[in-house]
Amino acid sequence: MPSVHSIKTERLLLRRWREEDREPFAEMMADPEFNRYMPGPFDRAVSDGMFDRNQERIESTGIGDWVVELPGQADFIGSVGLAIPRTTLPFSPCVEIGWHLLPGFWNCGYASEGAQAALRHGFEELELDEIVSFTMPENLASRRVMEKIGMSRDLDGDFGLPDLWTAGHPLRPHVLYRMQRP
Repeated sequence: MPSVHSIKTERLLLRRWREEDREPFAEMMADPEFNRYMPGPFDRAVSDGMFDRNQERIESTGIGDWVVELPGQADFIGSVGLAIPRTTLPFSPCVEIGWHLLPGFWNCGYASEGAQAALRHGFEELELDEIVSFTMPENLASRRVMEKIGMSRDLDGDFGLPDLWTAGHPLRPHVLYRMQRP
């Protein structure tokens, strides 16, 4: 499946990854504040593996994250895009939308703006029927993004991430949001 090389929004450029993105991506993945709701911080070897797997997914399926660039200001502020979860979830198969921004770029509307573009791509170009997103109940910022981009909470869809963390782990509980193709 062919992949899109870039998408422009009002303020952002979502683009394919370049080798020079490896370093700022590793710095983001090692940041404790960024990892508040994730199982990191991650070391360089793990972030390099994530970088490489994303590239492989984009090439093989057309689905993956794009680098988020703030033209004229920052070449890398994070990533946004679509993914097929590697872990089987209660609602699998599915395509998930996600965003990962450097903390200095939080609360600027960039996640919502980039996610809207990724949703359009998923529904219009990839012709997906549904896109999901999920996070910890306490991650109110991500939940607000999900709601801003038009996703609806699936009240019966709450789940614990299987195979990733033991029962009772504070990062295990998740809430599910869904959006059907318009």
